[in-house]
Amino acid sequence: MAIHEDVLVIGGGIAGTTAALAAAETGAQVRLVTHKKSTLRQASGLIDVLGYAPDVDGPVSDPFAAIESLPEGHPYQLLGETAIRGGLTVFDEAVGEAYEGSHTDTNALLTTSGGAIKPTSRYPTSTAAGLVSDDRAMLIVGFRSLTDFDGELVADHLAAAGVPFSVDGVEIEVPGSYRADSRVTRIANALDLNKDLDYEGRALPAREAFAEVIKPHLGDADRVGLPAVLGDDHADEVRADLERHLGAAVFELPMGPPSYPGLRLEDILFDALDEAGVRLSDGNPAVGYEADGDAIDAIIVDQMNKEVPYSAEQVVLATGGLVGKGIDSDREGVREPVFDCHVPHPDDRYDWFVDDAFGEHPFAKFGVQIDEACKPLDGDGVPEFSNLRAAGGVVGGVDRTAEKSKSGVSLATGYVAGTAAGEAI
Repeated sequence: MAIHEDVLVIGGGIAGTTAALAAAETGAQVRLVTHKKSTLRQASGLIDVLGYAPDVDGPVSDPFAAIESLPEGHPYQLLGETAIRGGLTVFDEAVGEAYEGSHTDTNALLTTSGGAIKPTSRYPTSTAAGLVSDDRAMLIVGFRSLTDFDGELVADHLAAAGVPFSVDGVEIEVPGSYRADSRVTRIANALDLNKDLDYEGRALPAREAFAEVIKPHLGDADRVGLPAVLGDDHADEVRADLERHLGAAVFELPMGPPSYPGLRLEDILFDALDEAGVRLSDGNPAVGYEADGDAIDAIIVDQMNKEVPYSAEQVVLATGGLVGKGIDSDREGVREPVFDCHVPHPDDRYDWFVDDAFGEHPFAKFGVQIDEACKPLDGDGVPEFSNLRAAGGVVGGVDRTAEKSKSGVSLATGYVAGTAAGEAI
């Protein structure tokens, strides 16, 4: 017997969770179906609404003021400021005090693990002391066993960018015994559990041992930046203990995968789904659908090689873009694999990219086209299905990476798709 819901959301990233939460707020019965771990574990954990825009020199100060400069067909132009604000409200309510930035429309400028300065709209509390607008002296600490992060290099890049504070960097040995390419999970687990580590021949709790290694390099710094490995389940406690031992503010610099800020955000969002009464089916992919005319009756989920129908009145597609496999491609073309929705793209695959590696590549904007209600459109501009909506990376018409707008587009489209789906019941 098919599982039936009012609203069925496919995909567990920011877009999918936002759509599910927005639909649940309408009173609809919602189920979220996700195949595998979301791409949040590869993400920085920052919520970028719009960092760069055409005809705007340098980072965007106010994302909402810059919307009018975006090209026609951009999701923000199509859905409007209300959609972005609605998505941010859903996010803010879900994350509570774990994130900052909701007090203003203006982007914050945050220090990143590469030493760049990134404009972002919402940021984890664990990164807040790294704001560039803060003029306190800064020390960036790298661990020699983490080859992907160099504290001295980060500090040099920040100084070269002309930040309004003094900044120094140092590479130190991690207390305890770690090989030269230790996985970040080993360090995070040690700090999480606060287990004893060897420090100069004596056993100290991990957090105290880390602080003792850092102290000789502190100098006049009032804040210390560390790679984002400061625990998982007890990250707030880890940071608080380090601050107490050091007598200075401590902040994290987001790193590549596995991203602890991203993993923490994933946990927060799924806790919010549970609190909102959203049902969850994970570990099984959506592989097809059943339809009656222009209405989807059910999606087909592969459960251990058995096809199981999940029926719903409304469906939201939030499976991601090319990276998340929500959009697929081969030598024959580009497609959306679950519902075979139309994905505009040049017939000649050599027109999918340009010769300049850092140029404006057409493939970066591949995705389904949507209308004002987030319904995917066919090649003639007609909704593919009467009860299907799309959100997040599967939506085309925008280069999220270049704009630094990935999270914002996911929030805006997720909010509109989920709200419209719930209200259609």
